[in-house]
Amino acid sequence: MADDLCPVCVLAGGLGTRLGEQVRTVPKALVEVAGEPFLFHQLRLLRRHGARHVVLCVGYLGERIEAAVGDGHGLGLDVAYSYDGPELVGTAGAVRRALPLLGDPFLVLYGDTYLRIDYQGVERALRDSGLPALMTVLRNEDRWDRSNVQFAGGRVTRYDKRRPTPEMEWIDYGLGALRPEALEAAGAAEPDLAEVYRRLAEQGRLAGFEARERFYEIGSPEALAETDGFLRSIGREGLARGGGGRITPSGTPE
Repeated sequence: MADDLCPVCVLAGGLGTRLGEQVRTVPKALVEVAGEPFLFHQLRLLRRHGARHVVLCVGYLGERIEAAVGDGHGLGLDVAYSYDGPELVGTAGAVRRALPLLGDPFLVLYGDTYLRIDYQGVERALRDSGLPALMTVLRNEDRWDRSNVQFAGGRVTRYDKRRPTPEMEWIDYGLGALRPEALEAAGAAEPDLAEVYRRLAEQGRLAGFEARERFYEIGSPEALAETDGFLRSIGREGLARGGGGRITPSGTPE
């Protein structure tokens, strides 16, 4: 087992509207992929990379996520929950709300992504950089989605998710490493984590770490089918570790 990883914040509060009927009664994180809820694949992957403490930021049907995962001990984890309030506060707002449950530094990723990367290497790179934040990036050249990052010399020099330019050959891989003060780069009220990253890059305060493996995600029916095929192709070895419960067709945990 790897050494312990710093705390990991998983943003699992999204509505998953592109998945249609699949998320009418089941939160996106619990949609079945390769025979079990997607979140269990993601949590086992984190555990294999040394994660011990995970904070799930939940909103839509979040109580079902907590009922399914519980305290995480069956997965070898200590899982805590940070619930959205009555008003949507965005991805940056969700991370701010979870800060009392996290450490310094911490990792943050989205609850619909399966990322094969050296998580401990990401943490080390942030610590070694002396900067408040790090973004993982993949040389993409518009292959899987529109590229949105300029990356050179171990730093993200420009990032713009909304207005990418032809010079951008890299893409945000979906995993960041942050110190709490990084969240103030775009102002304490900024709701969008992407805008926080954009401002950090603009200020020369965003380190970068190159991912070598493509990402998988379940944000659309097409992506979900592709991720399902990939996880089935690598076998059930990961599914057998740690237990963790299953979800019935009605969306309730067994």
